[in-house]
Amino acid sequence: MGVPLIEPLADPGRLNSVRPLERDELEIGLRRCLAQIDANMAIFGDGSFPTPAAQGGLYKPMGNEEWTNGFWTGQLWLAYELTGDMRYRNLAEQNVKSFLDRVERRHELDHHDLGFLYIPSCVAAFKVCGSEAGRRAALLAADQLMTRWQGKGRFFQAWGPMNSPEHYRFIIDCLLNVPLLYWASEMSGDPIYAECARNHFMTTCAHIIRSDGSAFHTFYMDPVTGGPSRGATRQGYSDDSAWARGQAWGIDGIPINIRHTGMDGYADYARSMRNYFLNRLPEDSVCFWDLIFQDGSGQPRDSSAAAIAVCGLDEMAQLEKSAEERLIDENAGTSILRSLIFDYMSDEAVPGAPILCHGVYSWHSGKGVDEGNLWGDYFVFEAIARKLVKWNPYW
Repeated sequence: MGVPLIEPLADPGRLNSVRPLERDELEIGLRRCLAQIDANMAIFGDGSFPTPAAQGGLYKPMGNEEWTNGFWTGQLWLAYELTGDMRYRNLAEQNVKSFLDRVERRHELDHHDLGFLYIPSCVAAFKVCGSEAGRRAALLAADQLMTRWQGKGRFFQAWGPMNSPEHYRFIIDCLLNVPLLYWASEMSGDPIYAECARNHFMTTCAHIIRSDGSAFHTFYMDPVTGGPSRGATRQGYSDDSAWARGQAWGIDGIPINIRHTGMDGYADYARSMRNYFLNRLPEDSVCFWDLIFQDGSGQPRDSSAAAIAVCGLDEMAQLEKSAEERLIDENAGTSILRSLIFDYMSDEAVPGAPILCHGVYSWHSGKGVDEGNLWGDYFVFEAIARKLVKWNPYW
C-alpha cells in the first residue's frame, strides 16, 4: 500500500479561528488533575492500582497485573515533575518496585503491551530521577517485548501463542509500545531493539493504514509467507470503520517513531491520519468512539482517544517544517484540549473517580462505556504538561 491520501480539511476556517490556550486555562486543567490524583492516592497509595476503567464512575483497587497499570504511575511522575512534591515521587518509586518484581516474575506479560506498562512508569522513573530500579525493570521489559517478534512478517505479535496462525497479527496500538525498544538500544548499545522497532513501524504504516487515511485496528499477516493478509477490528464498530482510539494511536505513534528514527518520509502518513480524524469530529471537537458516528447518533464519546490525539498533534507540530501544517496541529490540539478541560473534567475531586470522564474501553464487551479510563487520565495530563512546560517525553 502506498502513501495514503491526505484529505483536504473540511472546515479550515474553524481551525483558523481557534484562540490559543491561555495559561490560566491550562492551570485550571492542572489543578483538576492534581486534585483528582490527590484524592485517588487515598485509595491507591498502598501499592494497589486502579482498574483499567471506572465502573459507576469509580475505579476499584487491583494488583499489578493489567496492561494499564503504568498509566497510574505515569500520572504520579507527571504530578511530581510539575509540582516537585515528594509525595508523588515516593508513591511512584514504590510502584516501580512493583513493576520490577512483575517483570522479574514475568507475571501477566505474555503480550505486546510492555510499552504501555513500562514507559510511563519505569522509563519515566529513569528519565525523571535516574532510578536504577526503573532502568533495570524497563530493560527487562524490552527483552520481554522482543519475545513477541515475528521475524518473517517483521512485526510484534499482539497476543496469543507465537506458533498460532490465528494469532499472527499486530494492532495499531503497538506504535506506542515500540518506543520502549528505541530507549533500550540507547541504554544498552545493542541496535537490535531499535532495528525491530523500526521494522514494526514500517510494517504498520505499509499495511494497517488505509488509502483514505483511516486505519484498521488489527492486521493479520500470512504465517506462511509473512506477507499481508487482511485488516479487521476487535475494538471498532466494524472491520471497515475507523475506531477513534486506533486513529489516535496512529496520530501519536507515527510522529513519535519518526522522532526516534529520523524517518521523516513517513510524515504524510501522520498528516493523512490527522486530517481524516479532524474531518470527522463533532461540534465540540471530542470524537465519538468510532469515527463513523457524528452528532445526533446517540453513541458515546471516547474522550481518551481525544486526549491521545492532542499529544500526537503536539508531537507532529514539533516535527513540521511548514508553518501552515504546524498551525493546523497547534490549533486542532488547542480546540480539543480546551473542550476536554472544561467539559470532560470534573471540578470536584472524588476518591476513586477518573480525571477525564466519558471514555470508552470496549464498546462490544460493554466494558467501560461512557466511563473514565486510566489512559485517558494519563494522556489528558500529558497533553496539559506539554502545553505548560518544556516537557521531556517518556515515550
